[in-house]
Amino acid sequence: MHRTTDPGPPTLRRQRGFTLVEAIVVIVITGIIAGIVALFVRVPVQSQLDTQARADMADAADLALRRMTRELRLALPFTVATYNGDTAIQFLLTKTGGRFFSVGDNPPATLLPLDFVNGATQFNVVGTAPTGKQAIVAGDYIAIYNLGVAPNNAYDFAKGANNISRVAGVNGNRITLATNHFAGAQTPLNTFQVVTGTVTYICTPAANGAGVLRRHFTRNIVQGVGNLAALSDTATAPVLSTMVSGCQFRNTPLPRQQDAGTLMTLSLFLQHANGERAQLIRQTQLDNP
Repeated sequence: MHRTTDPGPPTLRRQRGFTLVEAIVVIVITGIIAGIVALFVRVPVQSQLDTQARADMADAADLALRRMTRELRLALPFTVATYNGDTAIQFLLTKTGGRFFSVGDNPPATLLPLDFVNGATQFNVVGTAPTGKQAIVAGDYIAIYNLGVAPNNAYDFAKGANNISRVAGVNGNRITLATNHFAGAQTPLNTFQVVTGTVTYICTPAANGAGVLRRHFTRNIVQGVGNLAALSDTATAPVLSTMVSGCQFRNTPLPRQQDAGTLMTLSLFLQHANGERAQLIRQTQLDNP
């Protein structure tokens, strides 16, 4: 009789894992590969970050300087001045203008002339009065023939300058002045400009781009930057730009006759937190009458 032998359960195959040496080798190789990849990736990534930082600074500077040049073109002639070592600009802001009758024009009885003799507080704008954002309202100022020197210096409003008076009310094209300061004034033109108040841009540069550029505005006529705290919105003045490391504002007379105007050069230097720097310069011509 044939006998078979039971071989029993199959022998289990021995299973094998990673040894510590193999794991260390894999970690070292992975680290080397990661380092090589990072070396090639870091430069373009950093370049992209630097480019974005420069673009952000250029946009910030361009926006601020555009706002400044737009308002400077509306400045009352001969009122633009720089302070604090050419880091601050101040001027009287206008929003519109118009024409008036003088007594010598023999206007119709329904249209009152601007009184330069008796101090009458009402006069009529020739034609339709400005509307919308340019509408003349109480608190505005009527300025004529400003030359920047007494007695034709609008900055001397509080001292009794005879070329500027404040508006008390408006009814159609008839203007009522709070007080007529035009007694004795002389002007070769029957035109006026409407001043809304005083604008002052103050740049406070700081190392590493920690400075700011602010726009101050007051409905009062203010000359100089020392009294802004009492007469303007110093506590709430809007910031036009941060990251300011330097600035320079220069108003240069054009090399011709007096009424040729001036050339305003605005320079703004910005520095990003990552060390990137940007400089933007903008120029605008300011016309004088």
